[in-house]
Amino acid sequence: MIRVLIYCAMLLATIACSDRGSAIDPAELSLVEKFMASPNDLARGQAIFEGSCASFCHTMEPEEGLDASYLFDCQWNHARSDQEMFDVITNGVLGTRMVGFGSNFPEGDNDLWKVIAYIRSNQQAC
Repeated sequence: MIRVLIYCAMLLATIACSDRGSAIDPAELSLVEKFMASPNDLARGQAIFEGSCASFCHTMEPEEGLDASYLFDCQWNHARSDQEMFDVITNGVLGTRMVGFGSNFPEGDNDLWKVIAYIRSNQQAC
């Protein structure tokens, strides 16, 4: 009987501790994290990436000799944070063929954030 009580106490403690840590307020999620949680938004980000980025410069698989960065690894030349990625995509990179897209996506900045969410969701762990 004592073993059962100890087991129940341990189980309740585990549940109590895990509930505190897993209660994430959706308001605390960044826009990119919200889009990463949505299969529809990720699919839209992927479609835009494949049609606007992978078709012209960036690749879906690492390739040697390209002047455009492979975006799914940990080696980034011009951006580290989501905001820096947003700025690079919006403004471009001087001295490279990375042109600025501005807010010219059909859904404006939201589409750009969805592209970033797609890239982030497919990046290698660093």
